[in-house]
Amino acid sequence: MATPLQLQALLRFLSKDSKLPLALAMAKAKELQGANLSTPETIIKTDLQTLQSVLGDEKIGKQVMNAARRVTKKRTNDNDDTSSSTKRSKRGDSPTEALSPAQIESYLALPLSSDVDEISSTTLITNRAPLVLAFAVIVLKYTMPEQPLSSRLSLAQAVVSANSRTKAASLGIETGKGAENEGWGQGQPTVKVLGREISVLKRWGYSWHEESSPSEVTVKDSKREDDKDTGTNKMDDLPALWGLDLEDMKRSDARNSSTRQINSTLPIHRPESARDYLLKSFTIQKPTDSSTENAKKKRSKSSSKSISEKETSLGLLLGAIDLLCQSWASVLSKDEIDRRAWSWYVAVRPEVQGGISGWGQKAPVHLSQILDLRRKV
Repeated sequence: MATPLQLQALLRFLSKDSKLPLALAMAKAKELQGANLSTPETIIKTDLQTLQSVLGDEKIGKQVMNAARRVTKKRTNDNDDTSSSTKRSKRGDSPTEALSPAQIESYLALPLSSDVDEISSTTLITNRAPLVLAFAVIVLKYTMPEQPLSSRLSLAQAVVSANSRTKAASLGIETGKGAENEGWGQGQPTVKVLGREISVLKRWGYSWHEESSPSEVTVKDSKREDDKDTGTNKMDDLPALWGLDLEDMKRSDARNSSTRQINSTLPIHRPESARDYLLKSFTIQKPTDSSTENAKKKRSKSSSKSISEKETSLGLLLGAIDLLCQSWASVLSKDEIDRRAWSWYVAVRPEVQGGISGWGQKAPVHLSQILDLRRKV
């Protein structure tokens, strides 16, 4: 069994070198350890097809293999500074870089089911981090309806990463203070998501409002004393936001220790990565009864032409959370919805083992339990 230090090194390789979100890195670290692929050196000694099979994803397999090759090469060629510079420049690239705001929001669209019967009869298999991400994305639709989907995905990923870093530190997998505790977000504006303060970057000039539907979500106005004089909610004045990646900011400073020239290129949580993570993280639990299984196969066959099972799973989950938030939106303020959201998540999250062994562990999530949390009329 790997020691905490070995697991820590593997997590750093997956999150820093392979560029996986920390929560996803935690899940994949367990899979790699089970296959005795705990270091870049052991990874490059296996073939790509085997690695992809272990990780369960072709794209992630290539990503990890390429990172392992880069790391091992760098260790034998310490003076390769230009390679590091190239990697940093590529890190800012994204598939939406050349798109207009309207095209970006369309590209990031998420599946959302409103079929209560199908939702209530579905059980998903997943681990905790992506479930937090799903809750945060939908809850933000109600607590910060002025934010575009790209911002909601970024802010939601910031929450997941911050929570994962805190959990890692509490279990001894991450040592020392995290970037948040070291004050790397100091001076930046913050917003509260699932009860946690998140450092943000304002996206001045991002004009997406023509794509939004202000009437889509109606939430009871917050009764805050500081808003009574103006009759407005302060959040309505916010531009679109990015969730800052404080841990990457800290790593970037370590790589450029001579000066802190990071103000113009503050690292953010990319919405494309958060969306990809959501789409990969949920599967429908297969029924054990053969007759039910055959019926479900027929149903999935008809829908597979237009949507994958992963998308179906995500759509059902997001639909369940959305119906939950809808039921409370007319009676709770935005602040109250945010305060309650974490307890909603805790009530339905997967039951996993405690400690390091529970990290990345998958277990059932019954969507009917999410619907049971709806306001009783």
